[in-house]
Formats: sequence, C-alpha cells, structure tokens
Amino acid sequence: MATTGSGQRARHGTRPGPARHDDRHDDRHDDRHDDDRAGDGRDESRAERVDRELIELLNELRVALPGVQFLFAFLLVVPFQQATERATDFQRDVYFVTLVAVVVATALLIAPAAQHRALFRQHDKEDLLRRSNRLAFLGLCVLAVAIVAAVVLVVDFLFALPQALVTGGVVAVLLGWLWIGSPLVQRARGAAATR
Repeated sequence: MATTGSGQRARHGTRPGPARHDDRHDDRHDDRHDDDRAGDGRDESRAERVDRELIELLNELRVALPGVQFLFAFLLVVPFQQATERATDFQRDVYFVTLVAVVVATALLIAPAAQHRALFRQHDKEDLLRRSNRLAFLGLCVLAVAIVAAVVLVVDFLFALPQALVTGGVVAVLLGWLWIGSPLVQRARGAAATR
C-alpha cells in the first residue's frame, strides 16, 4: 500500500508544503568534493567547514579567557597591597612585564570575537577564521609569557631569586611543550603519514 501525504514526508524527512525548486542551486557550484573534506571523514562543504571551525575556535577561546581574567584581576590588586612596599626593582620590572603581557594576551584572545561581531554578514568568514587563528595562537604565546612572569614574581617575592628562575624555567618548558611543542610534533607525524 502506497503511503502519501504527511506519513511519506515524515518518513523521508521533508517538510509539508508545496515542492519548491531553488533555481539558485543550478547556477551555483556544489563545493562538496573529496578534496574539501576535513580529513576526518566528514562530508561537509567548504562553507560548513569554515562555520564549524570558527565555532570551535570561539569555544576554545571561552576556555582561555577566564584564566586571563583571573590573572589580570590578581595583577590589578597587587599594587594596592602593603607588602609591595618592600618589592625590589627586579620584582617591579617583572610585575610590569607580567601586566603588559596579560593586557596584550587579553586583547589578542578577545579580538576574534570582537572581529566576528564587527564583520557580521560581511561574507568574510574564511579570512576571519585565518586571522582569528593567528590572533588566538599569538594570544596563547603571550599568555604563556604572562604566566611564567607571574610565577617568577610570586616565587621571588616569597622565597628567593634562584628558586624563582628555576620554577619559571620549568613552567616555561611545560607550557612550551603542552601548548606548542607537542602539537607541532603531532602535526609533523600527520604530515609524514600522508606522504
């Protein structure tokens, strides 16, 4: 028995209403090609891939920003503490570097979201994605500098300069490996596997 009407539409996932032919589709090139696949088995158009990657990037920035905000708030409170009166010149210099690095990291990490809003409906998503990726990577690098400098500042203030330099060096190596080194090694392995 042939089924017609809403039962057939529901089974095939179509919406009720008259069938419409989109003439624009005939004039456009369907950009679903094997070479446009994301490399992970997704069958998505270039526009869908750019949309997905932009959403992923903005979600990743939501993870980084609270850490930057926390560090920034800490740095804004520090000068008003009475203990800063006994800070050395070295500690004041490290504080200055840390404060500037946090401000720059904040600007770089918020820039993709701000540009996304400013360029709303300008049909510039792919260029926006490239710029945002660079800004986010630079923001994370500057954030690493800020974190290392903040660790050096606190450890030097509480203990001694040699301990501060060693601790800062360990933190720098840790962040450098986790945020930059390990991903670059993984990328190199992936590139070698595709040859």
